[in-house]
Amino acid sequence: MANTRSAEKQQRQAEKAAVRNRAGKSRLRSALKKTRGTIASAAGAVEQSVISGGYSAVDKAAKSGLIKKNTASRYKARIAAAAKRAEKK
Repeated sequence: MANTRSAEKQQRQAEKAAVRNRAGKSRLRSALKKTRGTIASAAGAVEQSVISGGYSAVDKAAKSGLIKKNTASRYKARIAAAAKRAEKK
């Protein structure tokens, strides 16, 4: 229980941010799952639009502060590696 008006306001802001962050993380996870699934099911060349869609979701999450810059870079590297492996099949 907040003791001051400013603490009450901070509590309200924290609750709103938690909802916003939860939705953003969910959106990111869904996009990554869709990208990985499409790459895994692709036989041969992977469409560039699939890869760029995954990159876009990761970049948006990093830009809004949901994930850190290095985490975004790692996700993008893993998407690229998976696409490269799929092309070799």
